[in-house]
Amino acid sequence: MKQVIFRYGLYAGLAILALTAIHFYVVLPNASWETSEFAGYLTMILSMIFVFMGIRYYRDHVNNGFLSFKEGLKLGAMIVLIPAICFALFDILYTEVLNPSWGDEYFGYYVEKIKASTPADKLDEELQKLQKNKELFSNPLIQFSLMAVTVYVIGLIVTIISALTLRRNKPVVVA
Repeated sequence: MKQVIFRYGLYAGLAILALTAIHFYVVLPNASWETSEFAGYLTMILSMIFVFMGIRYYRDHVNNGFLSFKEGLKLGAMIVLIPAICFALFDILYTEVLNPSWGDEYFGYYVEKIKASTPADKLDEELQKLQKNKELFSNPLIQFSLMAVTVYVIGLIVTIISALTLRRNKPVVVA
């Protein structure tokens, strides 16, 4: 099981790194923030195909064609850890080293969005909330945790769906 976890976790990790790099360097400079956000989630979802493939490989080649839901859930949950950590590390590298102005640009966009959509009497309150979020999110440990948990939750959803669709119980032998 460890080899399957490592192999397919590594595949998913490499996929999420490649797709994220493409996202940050191709999509982000040429797209709206909404499009970029959609592309970011799509990147996470696409990389999770390796969770399904890992569970299927384990069932077909390691476990003699059988897989319980519990086994699939355990395997997928472990595979997902690798791309979650890879994505979070890349995000920190990108926002702290490669493009340290990204956070200011992102929050600048939300300031303008709030100004355009919030009544004047609630504007200061909303801007203060946004500033607190910016301060919280500028902590690399918080940012790492949030990004890793985001990918992990998406991966768990894919894991549950995969474990349900790929389960194949051993036949009951009646003596």
